Amino acid sequence: MSGKMEALLQLDHDGLAEELESAHRELFNLRFQASTSQLTDISELKKARRQIARIKTLIRTRELEEEGNVGISTEE
Repeated sequence: MSGKMEALLQLDHDGLAEELESAHRELFNLRFQASTSQLTDISELKKARRQIARIKTLIRTRELEEEGNVGISTEE
């Protein structure tokens, strides 16, 4: 497991919400820099989007765990 994901696993729901907000702000700033030709490393946009996806996935997984709906149904 990556260090980024391990750090996220340690956060509670409020911490994840703050991290998500921060990641969205970072993505906005990166997009702004890219549009004004100030961004030197375009791959930062991809990294920011993936970080947002990691956070959203973790939030959704925890929501499903709370509902008790985690797991693959084997009923046919």
